[in-house]
Amino acid sequence: MEINEKHILANCQAGKLEEFGKIYEKYVKKIYNFTYYKTSSREVAEDLTSQAFFKALSRIDQFDTSGSFSAWIYTIARNGIIDYYRSNHPQSNIEDAFDLVDGTNIERDIDAKEDLKKVKEYIKSLNSTQREILMLRIWEGMSYKEIADITGKSETNCRIIFSRAISKVREQALLALFIIIFLS
Repeated sequence: MEINEKHILANCQAGKLEEFGKIYEKYVKKIYNFTYYKTSSREVAEDLTSQAFFKALSRIDQFDTSGSFSAWIYTIARNGIIDYYRSNHPQSNIEDAFDLVDGTNIERDIDAKEDLKKVKEYIKSLNSTQREILMLRIWEGMSYKEIADITGKSETNCRIIFSRAISKVREQALLALFIIIFLS
């Protein structure tokens, strides 16, 4: 059943906060996955997901219903991840806060564990912006407009970054295949 987000959000802004549960149910798994990919920790992902929804609910009156709730909640979650890394890992480079964690459903989608390791290495070779846009586009299935709203970049720029990231991964995969075939 498809929910009417705009109607529910307008009701929440009018004080009917119990309707926020419908929005929560629609986005909780997506936001959890997003934070989990960035932190590689279930406990931290659960905490950051809860915090994101708490902030969204407490600031629901500030949400512009003509905008995208998806972009808004992802932005809140993204900012929470940044705050987490700043306060808990000050020596870490926040731009590199990305890793595909082992034991997720991703492994089931790829034929062999070795292929997964190669894909992870290719993705790690991308810069942080490319990784984030790639993750939002492929794993989260977001439109370029939603990604642009979250990252603060233009829709066209997001398309270009995604295209270059995919080209780089393909290029690396072809180079690896060439090396295996001709140097074996």
